[in-house]
Amino acid sequence: MLFFKKRSVWNTVLVSILVGGLLFLNGKGTKVEADTEDVYKNIEIFTEVLRQVEKNYVEPRDSKNLIYGAIKGMVQSLDPHSSFMTKDEYQELMTETKGSFSGIGVEITIKDKILTVVSPIEGTPAYKAGMKAGDKIVKVEGESTQDMSLMEAVKKIRGPEGSKVKLTIIREGVDKPLEFSITRGVIPLKSVRHYFLTPEIGYIRISNFQSNTAKDLSSALEALEKGGTLKGLVIDLRNNPGGLLSQAIEVSEQFLDSGVIVSTKGRERSHNIKATAHKNEKERRYPIIVLVNGGSASAAEIVAGALQDNKKAIILGTRTFGKGSVQSILPLSDGSGLRLTTARYFTPSGRSIQSSGITPDIKIPFVAPEKEAKKKTPHFIREEDLKGHIPMEGGAAGNSPENRPGEREAEKVKEMLEKDNQLRQALQLLKGWTIFTNIKSGS
Repeated sequence: MLFFKKRSVWNTVLVSILVGGLLFLNGKGTKVEADTEDVYKNIEIFTEVLRQVEKNYVEPRDSKNLIYGAIKGMVQSLDPHSSFMTKDEYQELMTETKGSFSGIGVEITIKDKILTVVSPIEGTPAYKAGMKAGDKIVKVEGESTQDMSLMEAVKKIRGPEGSKVKLTIIREGVDKPLEFSITRGVIPLKSVRHYFLTPEIGYIRISNFQSNTAKDLSSALEALEKGGTLKGLVIDLRNNPGGLLSQAIEVSEQFLDSGVIVSTKGRERSHNIKATAHKNEKERRYPIIVLVNGGSASAAEIVAGALQDNKKAIILGTRTFGKGSVQSILPLSDGSGLRLTTARYFTPSGRSIQSSGITPDIKIPFVAPEKEAKKKTPHFIREEDLKGHIPMEGGAAGNSPENRPGEREAEKVKEMLEKDNQLRQALQLLKGWTIFTNIKSGS
């Protein structure tokens, strides 16, 4: 084949393929710190193997696929979060952060060489099917996930809307593997939801960090703060698998007037950043509680760490996932892409949460509703329960029509509080906080 006739030409092409990404990463005019002789010597072995495969392998193989396979293997050996993407895979990733996509709605990673669920995204098919953070996916459509790359797994799990995918799951505490048959759907982009838990205490749920998350958060805060009655806020980051670093910074800044939000450190100077908060137009002096758990990862951990270290919020729940690295998405010349770990990030106090995660200020494990039901206290009959009782003059305080949430929202909030002991605890803390700050000391 003409492809192999001139070894020097082939070596030059291969060096540009294997090293070109690093040149792009290091920026213009920066030399790759590697001995050229050693690079060419090692590539000689690669070309030798490639030539033998081309010539002697039992079935013909496409050269591009062989080279792509080699690059995937190289990048996969770095860490669980780095990956090489084909043109189609790269375009899918771009769609994931900017538009809707079809799949089951679960964030996955490779942990201890096993495909592991970081978190199902709220409201998605995976979430509704009962998948949980920490589930280990051992088979996709009957095919073992052992040695499967992250991008390969994502590609197999995603598919057309309405089609089904079969997953075999191993879950801690469950003796037998669990079988899931999940119908794929369009994954919603809405990452921020908000409610009033009481007329004075708000709730904001951030399910992931996408390109519009900070903007949506700003709108949610504006709605909750309207009228100036907000006296406490719960920010729910549980089962939030993360997303865009820039959005984590912008979200944190909406609650901070000064101080460091996050810092990153990498090999290149361009990857060493320190994001700091600027003075907000509107001060937010009300108390804040942030809910986290083992499914809170990456960008969610940045926000929790920033608010915790700056003494802006109390963190409540269980220890977070512990993903403290930054991935850069690098487009390549043929339309493919490289997702490469380029830095570690640190909380304002200098903590690296890689593997260790964020430890809550108040540790409260989640208790399933059926276990909570056994602890319910008896209902005592009160005056208001008696038929024909005299109603309170002027109606219930703080429950005027303009402050009372809509019926659908009220039902949603009631259901959330009934099923969620961590949220109930956060609400009780904020209620107590409000009561004590309203107590005036005697003269």
